[in-house]
Amino acid sequence: MGTKNSIQEEINSRLGSGNACSHSLQNRLSSSLQSKNTKIKIHSTKIVPVVLYVFAAWSLTLGEERRLRMSENRVLRRIFGPKRDEETGEWRKLHNEERDDLYSPNIFRVIKSRRMIWAGKVARMGERRVIYRVLMGKPEGRRSLGRPKRRWGYY
Repeated sequence: MGTKNSIQEEINSRLGSGNACSHSLQNRLSSSLQSKNTKIKIHSTKIVPVVLYVFAAWSLTLGEERRLRMSENRVLRRIFGPKRDEETGEWRKLHNEERDDLYSPNIFRVIKSRRMIWAGKVARMGERRVIYRVLMGKPEGRRSLGRPKRRWGYY
């Protein structure tokens, strides 16, 4: 079994925190006394920020995207509840396509829009800032020949 990198550990931690947050709000999210708009606001203001804390540095693989989507789907199914089939009269889970019709801003749209906001902030920074040079791909100087020197403490 391979070792996990720090991004995977961070994503696991964030998903665990998001699950804990949604579990603590379970009574409100599944209550029939609150409107669906109120439940969606709770989801977007309480659960999504917990999951997406410091996400700008994440490079997501397909497996991690799938886990984020599954986590969000679980909460949204609790919000929208079961659906009654018109033909048979039986209750069933809401299909993903039906849920997408009811709630369109998924977690990946939020990630992409916030990354664009962050990239815009970095682009407006001056060329003297290191993060600007890294984002724009303008390194200064030349790299010396040979193996790089050990500069980090974990070697």
